[in-house]
Amino acid sequence: MDLKIVRAKELKAKPKDNELVFGRIFTDHMFQMEYETGKGWHNAVIKPFENFSLSPACSVLHYSQTVFDGLKAYYTPRGVNLFRPWDNFRRLNVSSRRLSIPEFDEKFALESLVELIRIDKDWVPKSEGTSLYIRPTIIATDPYIGVKSGDTFLFYIILSPVGAYYASGLKPVDIYVEDEYVRAVVGGIGAAKTGGNYAASLLAGELAHKKGYDQVLWLDGVERKYVEEVGSMNIFFKIRGELVTAPLSGSILPGITRDSVIKLARETFGVNVREEKIAIDDVFRENETGGLEEVFGTGTAAVVSPIGAMFWKDKRIVVSDGKMGPLTSKLYDKLTGIQYGTQNDEFGWIMTI
Repeated sequence: MDLKIVRAKELKAKPKDNELVFGRIFTDHMFQMEYETGKGWHNAVIKPFENFSLSPACSVLHYSQTVFDGLKAYYTPRGVNLFRPWDNFRRLNVSSRRLSIPEFDEKFALESLVELIRIDKDWVPKSEGTSLYIRPTIIATDPYIGVKSGDTFLFYIILSPVGAYYASGLKPVDIYVEDEYVRAVVGGIGAAKTGGNYAASLLAGELAHKKGYDQVLWLDGVERKYVEEVGSMNIFFKIRGELVTAPLSGSILPGITRDSVIKLARETFGVNVREEKIAIDDVFRENETGGLEEVFGTGTAAVVSPIGAMFWKDKRIVVSDGKMGPLTSKLYDKLTGIQYGTQNDEFGWIMTI
């Protein structure tokens, strides 16, 4: 498939790095390609960023047949770094299979993204902690009201310069353990990156914020007992010198940052990592006996997010004296160092444009 390029005739004014907020500002160009049953993916183009025109009957608006992913590009003096982008496109195809969306050519999508970033390279912010957020998305576009898999789809990629996730410094967050509402169950769509998973989390998140907590920790959807995810992140517990995290059993997202942290912990820092079920009452019990040493979340946006306190069933516990733990700090520094090119990339995770 050929990639057509249509450049914007007028370029937008670029914001200052200290004015950046997450997901509000977009670059001059976008990538898109179309799908039609019997024709496959076609009409690949990089073009000026613009709004879509969709029918009010567009199937994605009614039945949510959509998937997306998220990754970042980082400025370095040697070029723009992408962190494991091939894994994001692979995961997007995995999500697509679960949502009955036709798969795309991952190599072509990555090549198109690289070209898009080359065109909009001046939008990559240079200040410490800033980055260019990348959002690939696929939506069903049939102008049809009826529950069926779509025959037409739109794949697009948009870019957004974003500021440092922790603008005032890396601070531990407080977590509310949700045991009434559930996000996903095994056999559902919890392992797919699709809008419905995030919509299902909004109410519990709002309630947690009203109670003064930053994020929600989700328990399993059957017994409301086992730890799964925190907000939009995977979660890790350092217990008696080992890291414990929920297994990829089909109800949580297979995070790329999660996988990177597991590899770094095992191979760089010599920490044993157990991917197994862990009950929330065991977590609180370990805190009482001094076994719970650190807790942190992992994800594209924050990379590694320390957790300073947890609330469950009228009980609040403080982790690591409410401070960022030493292993959490080392993992954050190493991972961000690889992303920004200041530390060695022993795993071959970086693509430099």
